[in-house]
Amino acid sequence: MKKLILATALVSAVVAAGFVPLASAAPVPCEDMLKTLTETLKTAKLNDADIKAVTELQTKGTERCNADDDKRADAFFTDALKLAGKK
Repeated sequence: MKKLILATALVSAVVAAGFVPLASAAPVPCEDMLKTLTETLKTAKLNDADIKAVTELQTKGTERCNADDDKRADAFFTDALKLAGKK
């Protein structure tokens, strides 16, 4: 019984600390993120350095999206959106 209580407490602590990803933390479909980025870039005011950085991030994100790696693609697209001033 003590082992069961200890195991339950340990699992609860791990979940509370955020070590176990929750279902709500699932990545957004990368196609949706790419669409958001494309729309944002239509009106974004960027300098040359930011344009280059955003283009590189968009290219990397598209490559990951085509490889069905939505999590990494979303990370690239999120970084690009930050540079574009969206997030």
